[in-house]
Amino acid sequence: QVQLVESGGGVVRSGGSLRLSCAASGVAFETYTMGWFRQAPGGERLFVARIGSSGGFADYGYSVKGRFTLSRDNAKNTIYLQMNDLTPEDTAVYYCAASTRLGGWVLWVQSVYDYWGQGTQVTVSS
Repeated sequence: QVQLVESGGGVVRSGGSLRLSCAASGVAFETYTMGWFRQAPGGERLFVARIGSSGGFADYGYSVKGRFTLSRDNAKNTIYLQMNDLTPEDTAVYYCAASTRLGGWVLWVQSVYDYWGQGTQVTVSS
């Protein structure tokens, strides 16, 4: 049974930082592209970042590029999303996801991800 479990969400003031983690089990973690999406209240689930199976390549959504950093530790079956310079616009539920796709712009689309976590809430106050 595949499980993705996010942690690290919380409440932070504008300009602050948080680090989200996503631990995977029941899956050959090192063969999956891993991604983060977020969904604000009343909004769509949007791409945040993704990282290749080896961790050698990552790309980011336009609104977070330069502020967020995605990394992975395949020995721990875990990915990390370091979020800096947070603003109230970053407030959302953040979801971790796993995909067997290896690359390409298609990985910005949530439908190509095979497994999802339950989400973790991030709230940024002004």
